[in-house]
Amino acid sequence: MTIHEDDIRKTEEKYRSISDCLSEKGRRIWAALESISYGYGGVTLVCKALHMSTATVYKGLRELKTVDKSSGRIRKKGGGRKSYEITQPGILEALENLVDPTAKGDPENPLRWTSKSLRKLAKALQDKGYNVKRTKVGVMLHKLGYSLQANKKTLENGNHVDRDRQFQHINSNVTSAQAQSNPAVSVDAKKKENIGNYKNNGLEYSEKGKPIEVKGHDFIDKQLGKVVPYGVYDIGLNKGWVSVGISSDTAQFAVNAIRSWWYMEGREQYPLAKEILITADCGGSNGYRTRLWKIELQKLAYEIKMDLKICHFPPGTSKWNKIEHKLFSYISKNWRGRPLVTREVVLNLIGGTTTTKGLSVKAVLDENNYKTGIKVSDDELSKVNLVGDIFHPEWNYTIKHEP
Repeated sequence: MTIHEDDIRKTEEKYRSISDCLSEKGRRIWAALESISYGYGGVTLVCKALHMSTATVYKGLRELKTVDKSSGRIRKKGGGRKSYEITQPGILEALENLVDPTAKGDPENPLRWTSKSLRKLAKALQDKGYNVKRTKVGVMLHKLGYSLQANKKTLENGNHVDRDRQFQHINSNVTSAQAQSNPAVSVDAKKKENIGNYKNNGLEYSEKGKPIEVKGHDFIDKQLGKVVPYGVYDIGLNKGWVSVGISSDTAQFAVNAIRSWWYMEGREQYPLAKEILITADCGGSNGYRTRLWKIELQKLAYEIKMDLKICHFPPGTSKWNKIEHKLFSYISKNWRGRPLVTREVVLNLIGGTTTTKGLSVKAVLDENNYKTGIKVSDDELSKVNLVGDIFHPEWNYTIKHEP
């Protein structure tokens, strides 16, 4: 066919009027249809009018024959730019490692956030060899469960001047313990729970209009009493051990929970271990000022013939203890809205706690009666073979197993 300038001009005007409404694929399809309407030589005419390559028009012609009109896709499956996780393997893990040692957040809520800026995180990843911009770091942080948060006043005490350095010290010790095939565990006591048909916070699916009926008041049942779960969370293996006590939350109870974990779980998982690293809060039954805690740890060290290295979190930072948001938060979610009517129910609900990331939990009942108010004299404390670290020895110390 003979190509006329008038045909080229008309085709160009039609394309200009509709091109803004078309996708990349739509433009190819339109060009292909226009070339068909002109018959022989139509491809050449369209290419001149639209300044489009013949390869593009012929691709549109092929797509007219093979396109699945019901799919609604613009690109074929698997097309488009590959994600950073595919083109740069390990980038998500590298970002998580940068953020995690200083992660902040409510342990009962999966939302977490970080004080590091996107530019600083992008620069740190670039220093590790990754090609990434700050905008993409924001996308990846959102995927990992982080977001920007404003300041919020709390009832916690003022921050200690060495708070961040202690976090880094704990993180360094955990990393070192894992590299040496030694267990690193996080320990703490969960709040006491009334046993009986009492209201338990949270919502649970049940038939509409027929909620579970519970007692109107939370007066303690003297026969059923309360339970206090004390947890040992293996940071490296993502496993939890919970001793459910029926007595008081004392240092003896806390150390006995660690003892039961070691004999039932720990020594089998770490046959080559020479030391146990324990991270704990700074107060309560496992506080750094609690004398009985150190006395009982010394007894355990002698018993299992192994050093016990202790790292305490600074004051006012208990919620950042790993066990809070890696174990206890999931236990609370698992038994939400369910009355803890018996001790067996508590054990079953704790033991049935799992996550998609592989958390497994074992729960045992500790029926020992632990006395409160036990005094430890200066002479008894002086017999503890305790060696303090150079950095904050009151928070970081080792209980030696050799007399």
